[in-house]
Amino acid sequence: MNASTKLRVLLGLLLLLPTTGFLTSPHRSCTTPPDRLHLAQDSDQATARRASSSRPRRPPPSTRSRDRSSSTREVEKRRAPHQFDHTKEEARPFLDDPVAIVQSQSANEDAPSYVFSGDEVENLQLTVVADESHLIHMSLDELFPNLQFSEKFNADGEFRDSLRSAMREDIFDSTPAYMGMSEKARRMLLLPDSSLQGSWNCKQFVEMAATANGDREENSSQPQLRMRKLTNVLKSSLGESAPTGDEFMEKIGSLCGSKPSTHWIDIVGIVDRRIPHSWHQDTGRSPNGDTFTVLLGFPKEDNYDGVGVFSHAVKLKYERVAKDDHPINEPVVYPGLQIDEEYIVRPKFAKGKEILLFRDIDVIHSSPDVAFRSSVMRFM
Repeated sequence: MNASTKLRVLLGLLLLLPTTGFLTSPHRSCTTPPDRLHLAQDSDQATARRASSSRPRRPPPSTRSRDRSSSTREVEKRRAPHQFDHTKEEARPFLDDPVAIVQSQSANEDAPSYVFSGDEVENLQLTVVADESHLIHMSLDELFPNLQFSEKFNADGEFRDSLRSAMREDIFDSTPAYMGMSEKARRMLLLPDSSLQGSWNCKQFVEMAATANGDREENSSQPQLRMRKLTNVLKSSLGESAPTGDEFMEKIGSLCGSKPSTHWIDIVGIVDRRIPHSWHQDTGRSPNGDTFTVLLGFPKEDNYDGVGVFSHAVKLKYERVAKDDHPINEPVVYPGLQIDEEYIVRPKFAKGKEILLFRDIDVIHSSPDVAFRSSVMRFM
């Protein structure tokens, strides 16, 4: 085989070889790969399903500014019924000389009885409140004779302060709701300008303590007491014949009648301002007809004889009992009720009148429009 023949055979063999993988196109293919094409189709179908859904759409946020004035007006309309359309300074102005104001106010203890409109409708069965029974004064000497208690209480401000402070501490330290509080919280709640509440019932606390302690104090010669600090104040100031703190609390509490709630509160209230009367009843009830609210007043100065210590009251001609569906132990309020001055009684505090009693169905009452007191303690 000559050279030319060999060359032709070699060229023929080269033409028979496959060209795939050896020849590359100079341009990248624009065809979408099969997997990407499949995903794109799924996405289009999902978009179509969302567009055809019947679920309501949230409207786009408004670009307009919100009308804050109308919102404010709505809030102002939602005020409690007893609130008034004036500022605090207008409603409760500061007083330059509260002493002069309370000295100018009349006790008006002979005020006529008030009749609510509609009370004297024909065939309406109402019970008339007996005359001279609306507001009853008592003295500490009546409850604890032969101790000159009223004299000491009225003439000695340090004794009153010590008595009040001891009562507050004993009740605070024995009330489960206050247990576990920090010492800082205790000091704040026991500040003399802070109101405090609990129960005047000492027997139940002594029984609870005895049960908790077992028989540890069973053979002790000392009586088991709840009001230990109060006992020390009474004994050191009035002598060994003075009542114990527990006896003091229970004796005043017994004036509440046959079915008391045993609730006790030391009310400070608003001082150095004139406030509008807010007439109400604490419960609108007197279980068994002999259940009373009892107030023990703490005047702001020694030998005080005047108004501003006890709550103000309006004597009612007819007993006013809360409706059956009214929640127990919630006040019955009379928002916006305006009472003429001739009906308003401002009970006087004086020596021999340290305590005030009333049935909650015989009067409506309010904090003093001008208070002049350290506090008033309410037993129920």
